[in-house]
Amino acid sequence: MNIAEKFQSDKCVLSYELFPPKTDAGVDTLYAQVQQLLQFQPDFITCTYGAGGSTQDRTLDLISEVKSRFNVPVASHLTLVGSTIDDLRDYLRRAGERNIDGIVALRGDAPKGATKFETTAGGFSYANQLVDLIDQEYSHFSTLVAGYPETHREAVSREADLDNLKRKVDAGADAIVTQLFFDNDDFFRFCDQCQARGITIPIVPGILPTSSLGQVNRLAQMCGAKLPDALLKRMAEKDDPEWEYSVGIDFAVTQVQQLQSQGVAGLHFYVLNQSKATMSVLSELGYARVEV
Repeated sequence: MNIAEKFQSDKCVLSYELFPPKTDAGVDTLYAQVQQLLQFQPDFITCTYGAGGSTQDRTLDLISEVKSRFNVPVASHLTLVGSTIDDLRDYLRRAGERNIDGIVALRGDAPKGATKFETTAGGFSYANQLVDLIDQEYSHFSTLVAGYPETHREAVSREADLDNLKRKVDAGADAIVTQLFFDNDDFFRFCDQCQARGITIPIVPGILPTSSLGQVNRLAQMCGAKLPDALLKRMAEKDDPEWEYSVGIDFAVTQVQQLQSQGVAGLHFYVLNQSKATMSVLSELGYARVEV
């Protein structure tokens, strides 16, 4: 069963997102973390890469090794940054040779030192063009695209952002995975707006279980997510890492419970290569563990 087919059942699909470490020691640690996470029987695992494609080859090596070691479906991120159309074709060819199951098709953020995305000569300008390429020439891949419950930071308007998402869906996307968010009302509103535009493919909320006040502030600044005052105030009540961790986990558990009560298609956890927080949330939610 490929990744797209997993969304055709009534099961809430579980997935994780990894980031390729910079060192071989970090990679070994990541494999150990993945083995722990597999106790909760995820349906697939994705792997991103650094700005400007700085770890693209390491991503392909890592995610194909995850599939080989653990026999779990995997998807590789792929962006337009710094790539010609031929470069994209080459990556897709190599991903196919390594039996990668899916592609997370993204335009990509501006590389370090740049203020905005610039189209590479001979490359694409929009993610929907990449989705169309995959649909036309590499249709064996399941294709996931990004959605933004709080609107993409570079979008000229909410309407324009949703129109762009519709183009990606129309080009052949199989499912939408959202940017992380902390207010479920934003997600539900986003789903309603998608439905109004005729978007009917699964929409999977992206979840980040926060483990510290510093972490949540840094990540929210990077991606533009709004931080609930209640979460920040509660975390700041004690200058204690264990307290901050427990508050973050409790918040994530409540957030996921509310999402599940509305029948979301899946849950996509931004693991950040630290399995403890995600495992704590899944345990609190009652996910059963199996020996791996």
